[in-house]
Amino acid sequence: MNPTDHVVPGFEAAGIAAGIKKSGALDLALIASRTPCRAAATFTKNAFSAAPVMYDKQVLAINPEGIHAVIINSGCANACTGAPGDANARRTAEAVEQALGAGDHAVFVMSTGVIGVQLPMDALLGGAPTAVAALRADGWSDAAQAIMTTDTRPKLFSRTVEMGGRAVHFTGISKGAGMIHPNMATMLSTIATDAAISQPLLQRALSTAVNQSYNRISVDGDTSTNDTVLLLANGAAGNPEITDPASGEYARFVETLTAISIDLAQAIVRDGEGATKFVTITVNGAQSDEEAHAVANTIATSPLVKTAFFGGDANWGRFVAAAGRSGATIDQRRCSIYICGGANAGERTPELQLVAGGAPLDYSEARATELFQLPELDVRMELALGPGSATVWTTDLSYDYVKINGDYRT
Repeated sequence: MNPTDHVVPGFEAAGIAAGIKKSGALDLALIASRTPCRAAATFTKNAFSAAPVMYDKQVLAINPEGIHAVIINSGCANACTGAPGDANARRTAEAVEQALGAGDHAVFVMSTGVIGVQLPMDALLGGAPTAVAALRADGWSDAAQAIMTTDTRPKLFSRTVEMGGRAVHFTGISKGAGMIHPNMATMLSTIATDAAISQPLLQRALSTAVNQSYNRISVDGDTSTNDTVLLLANGAAGNPEITDPASGEYARFVETLTAISIDLAQAIVRDGEGATKFVTITVNGAQSDEEAHAVANTIATSPLVKTAFFGGDANWGRFVAAAGRSGATIDQRRCSIYICGGANAGERTPELQLVAGGAPLDYSEARATELFQLPELDVRMELALGPGSATVWTTDLSYDYVKINGDYRT
């Protein structure tokens, strides 16, 4: 896409090198709206929440309809940093508010990087006005690059939908490659839209979208201290304000928001640290959606399953062992398992059934191994117990994952 394809009327973005990263790479992103935005957010459930997470919760509670910007730094998580870390998150927001001419509690702060290190405030305070000066309507690519840590590529997507006779735009960026797991993951994301929608429905829509996207991915089973998904809406599209949760306009808003959230979430998995495979795990026929998710998630996070994916070993016994410890209701004599390749790349291969009624079929082991060696693989487990279903996206677990995380701080 061209840079102008990501433009959301009323919003500007920037990414600069403030000197936080020793490499000199871009490390400070700013997304801003000159007019106040309504905001919604979801945050990590990790008990060691980082200072910016705690600060942003306060901002959202105090001023959910008067937000002007979010400032995001990479290279330092500002997590487990005590009272100085809390003060530094606040000082960062205040520096941006001053540079933008915005009021108090009008700027969110996000941070990502090493835990237990104080923010380099000279770099941040000096970088804030520089980032404001660099704001451009088409600056989204720089912003996406500036929030990267172990990511190998930026994650930036846009979508447009008609609402009330007006074109409504959505653009989002995310970062994440490791420490990725439901209840969110080291994962930051900001989505901007020019839709006019009430703040309560904005929050409701985001919660729905997150549950179907960011909470359906796993790279390594670790949940970060800093996870945040932020949604900003400035109303510049001029569509009639969405206030009715039963309306078709709200349903269309949720559908589009969920779609771009899935784009961003899947991009995180595809860029998983050391990953060589993108795997979709679908569980159908559970007693409830929650039980289906429990099964899919347990399979997705099993080290034995993930190493089998890496080795191209069609060891479906690891699937059933993981499913059996998920806590969901299981009748092994009803379970069936299917695999196929390339579904998400638009090159779906014919399914190969491995298990029926809890017992192995006389399938081609060579064909199963061939499918397991593809870069994209779909696994489908049918439990035949009820209407519940869920899908989780995950990766394999490779040697490179260990290398990357073995010397992350050095």
